[in-house]
Amino acid sequence: MDIKSIFRKKSEEDRMHRRHLYYSMARRSWSIVRGVIIAGICFLILYPTLVKLSVSFMPEQDIYDVTVRYVPKSPTLENYKTVLSAMRYNKAFWNTFKLSTLTSVMQLISCTVIGYGFARFRFKGRGVLFALVILTMIVPPQTLMIPLFLHFRYFDVLGIISAITGQKGINLLESYWPFVLMSLTGMGLKNGLYIYIMRQFFRGMPKELEEAAYVDGAGMLRTFGQIMLPSAVPAMVTVFMFSFVWQWTDTFYSSLFLMRTDVLAKTAANVSNQIMKDLSADIGVDIYLSPAISSMYTNTGSLLVVLPLLILYLFAQKLFVESVERTGIVG
Repeated sequence: MDIKSIFRKKSEEDRMHRRHLYYSMARRSWSIVRGVIIAGICFLILYPTLVKLSVSFMPEQDIYDVTVRYVPKSPTLENYKTVLSAMRYNKAFWNTFKLSTLTSVMQLISCTVIGYGFARFRFKGRGVLFALVILTMIVPPQTLMIPLFLHFRYFDVLGIISAITGQKGINLLESYWPFVLMSLTGMGLKNGLYIYIMRQFFRGMPKELEEAAYVDGAGMLRTFGQIMLPSAVPAMVTVFMFSFVWQWTDTFYSSLFLMRTDVLAKTAANVSNQIMKDLSADIGVDIYLSPAISSMYTNTGSLLVVLPLLILYLFAQKLFVESVERTGIVG
C-alpha cells in the first residue's frame, strides 16, 4: 500500500469521525434545547397553581408582609376551614358529582350514536349537518344565554304542553332536566368536540368488520352494539373524562339553570362574597374583605374544586393516557 492511499484512508476516517462527532453534538444540543422548552412549558402551566397553593396556606399577616413572596412564614389550614364552610363543600361536592356523572353519561350516549352516524351513513345534507356541529364549537355559549333561559323557563314541545295545561309551558329551571335534554340532543357543553372525536374514531375503523357482521346475519343495531362499541372503548373513555371534567368546572350553564343550587365551581367563584355575608351575620356589622384577602380565599376555593379531579386523574391516569393515545388526540 503506497503512502497516498494511506493518507487518503486516514483522511476519510477523519471525515467520518468528524461527521459522527457533529451529529452526536447536534443530537445532544437538540436534547438540551428540547428539555429547556419542555421545562419552560411546564413552568408556565404549573406556576399559577403553585402560587395559588402557596397563598392558600398563608395567614392574613403573611399576605400583607412584603418580605413574604412564595413561602409562608406561618403556614396555616385556617383558610381551608373557612372556605370549606363558606362553600358548603359537602353539599356542593355531591351536587356537582351527580350532575357531572349524569351529564357525562348522557353526552357519551348521544355523541357516540351521532358520531357513528356521521362516520358510516350516507345521507343528504350530511356535510352541512356536520359543519353545524363544528360551528357549535366556535359559537360562544353566551350568545345563546337568553334563548336558552327562556326555552327552559317556559319549556314546551310543539305547543302540546300549552294546549294541555293552558299555561305557557313548564319551568325546568332548578333541575337537571336542561342538562339532560341538551346532552341527549347533542347540544350540551362541548358536545361538538365529542361528536368529532367519535366520528374520527369510527371513520378509522375498517369497514370489513361491519361487512363480516352483516354477512353473518347481524343487523345494524347488533353490529353497532356488539362489534363497534367494544372497539370504541378508548374513544368513549376519552369523551367521558373530558365531559366529566368540563362539567365539573362549568360555571356558565350551572349559573344559568341552577341559580339556587350549590355546585363547586359556582360557589368557589362567589366564596369571598359568601364569607363576607357570614362574617357580617355573625358580628352584626357589614364586613368587607380587601382585594388581597378576597383573592386568597378565591385561590383556596379554586384548589378545592380541582382537588377531586386531580385525585381522579391519579387513579385513572394509565387508562386515560392509553385512551388518548389510541384515539389519536394530540396537542
